[in-house]
Amino acid sequence: MTEDKIRQKFISLIEEGKQILSKAGWDGHTYQQQWPDSINFQRFKTEVMNIVKNVCGADSAHYGELKQLAGNTGTSMNPSYFKDYFGILEAAHRDFEGGYIFDLEKRIAGELFGDFINLSKVAMKEGHKDVAAVLACAALEDALKRYARGHGLAVDDQVMQSVVNALKGKGLVSGAQKSLLDAMPKVRDFAMHANWDKITPEDVSSVIGFVEQFLMSHF
Repeated sequence: MTEDKIRQKFISLIEEGKQILSKAGWDGHTYQQQWPDSINFQRFKTEVMNIVKNVCGADSAHYGELKQLAGNTGTSMNPSYFKDYFGILEAAHRDFEGGYIFDLEKRIAGELFGDFINLSKVAMKEGHKDVAAVLACAALEDALKRYARGHGLAVDDQVMQSVVNALKGKGLVSGAQKSLLDAMPKVRDFAMHANWDKITPEDVSSVIGFVEQFLMSHF
């Protein structure tokens, strides 16, 4: 889901929530008319929980509040708590617009890199080693740069070897991951400069496997 679609969904739900609250006569303290309709409440609650979890994350304070409401029979099935779900939705929207949802870009990037790796795996199965190498190395380099930038490293114009060195220097990669990374820049350079005879299927599989684990750990 792109940021524009997320923004549209937030706005749509907030407008719908305002209309439902207005119809119920909510004045900020009590319902002057009647509680919101039970069907609208349950549908609204489900949609709010879905977008907040996807945007803010399952471990966020926003989603934690929603889970607490939804996990209690008294607040999960009682339409009078519509206002509470609406309030959390507004809080999540404000943080989203204010740039305080730090994991969103990582999740979007992770999905994109995952698509690249899936395409690379398909290319390998179909015998297109060189295509697979380009896709996997592109995903690897971008993922490393995004990870580095997220930790305050200025790597936008750096070659991949410099990015790897920066990550190692700050202790952001270590152990087996560090050893595997040492061989990646050479494979990347071969792929991006069309030195196909210097790339083996094992090289490509190694890059694919590394990126998959890296995405699981950091995206």
